[in-house]
Amino acid sequence: MHGRNIWILIALILVLNLYVFQVVKFLTHGYGPRMRMGVGVGYWALTLGILFCLSIVPTIHSTIIKNTVVVMVLGFFIAQLLACLFFLTDDFRRLIQWMVGRLFFHQNEGEEVVGDHVSRSVFLSWVGIAIGTGFFGTLLWGLKNKYNYHIRKVTLSFPNLPEGFHGWKVVQLSDIHSGSFTNKEAVAKGVDMILQEKPECILFTGDLVNDQSIEMDGYKDLFGRLNAPMGVFSTLGNHDYGDYAWWPSDQAKADNLERLKNIQQEMGWRLLMNEHVALERKGDKIALLGVENWSAKARFPKHGRMDLAYPGTEDYAFKLLMSHDPSHWDAQIRPHYPEVDLMLAGHTHGMQFGVEIPGFKWSPVEYVYKQWAGLYEVGKQKLYVNRGYGFLGYPGRVGIMPEITVFEFQKAT
Repeated sequence: MHGRNIWILIALILVLNLYVFQVVKFLTHGYGPRMRMGVGVGYWALTLGILFCLSIVPTIHSTIIKNTVVVMVLGFFIAQLLACLFFLTDDFRRLIQWMVGRLFFHQNEGEEVVGDHVSRSVFLSWVGIAIGTGFFGTLLWGLKNKYNYHIRKVTLSFPNLPEGFHGWKVVQLSDIHSGSFTNKEAVAKGVDMILQEKPECILFTGDLVNDQSIEMDGYKDLFGRLNAPMGVFSTLGNHDYGDYAWWPSDQAKADNLERLKNIQQEMGWRLLMNEHVALERKGDKIALLGVENWSAKARFPKHGRMDLAYPGTEDYAFKLLMSHDPSHWDAQIRPHYPEVDLMLAGHTHGMQFGVEIPGFKWSPVEYVYKQWAGLYEVGKQKLYVNRGYGFLGYPGRVGIMPEITVFEFQKAT
């Protein structure tokens, strides 16, 4: 966030707080003088503290700390905007009532009118305060969930799955974003959870880092522990290309990507770059395809080349594709590659914010991505979108927990 934008945001927050404070004063008008003063001092101390944190963002060198400050300040700002929706609704009601009263009545029945003043609604005021406070409190609560790894067990049935792959156990990981981690011990617990599942194969669907390969320096040994009898395979996500960082030259950016590829090789991972490999189990074979990032969204790169990865897979009865961005499924895979039985993706993180209960899930990201978390099926083709192992921007999770997916493949009868 640039310095000019920060000062614009500070001015908006200050104006917003002056408005909200009028409601706070109204709700505390029945309290004693000392209580009202304490509430007022506390309110403005919190506001000024938030504004101070925002003002020093340009001087913060740590990307993690900077992102945390910006996200929490924006969360505070959004919380106030939510509260103001109720305050403005009440003010509109008061304006209409005042105009009707002036035009037709001396005093409206059921409302306290002092001169030309129509009192605020205590109910709407408290609802606004509760909604805003609840939203901000939820963001604070979500900070503790960033390493709260959840194992999701999913059974996938296919009529054309070779007999040898019936009962095949696979773990999918996605969106590690190692540059966001600050607690290696907590991350290690997630790796232990994966190993305890004893998968036969591990598939990683992109975004190993936020921007730079050096973000893996402290975590290469940890993720290098991941192993499986049939191998660990990976693809690239949009963040792996370094497109969101400043580089002194194009060569420096290219070198960063090359080092990231080498890191995966050093960890024992097989990075699939627009290619396929054959996997064999109990005498049967399937095709595993992996492509670079390909997105139907204009702001994300289209490096994926199915025209390179697909040829040679025609004779395999079952085809499994790893592609980071789920928008690839509807835009290219379904219409042009109907023989791809399953695509595994990530990318969305479920926005790290939403609601998931049995039979219902919602996140704001669904207004951008049609497929954003879990299993989707159209005809004989399936897509699974992993909710992400790591986090980016907001250092937490609300409702959408970090995911380790454990698949069991079955041959449908």
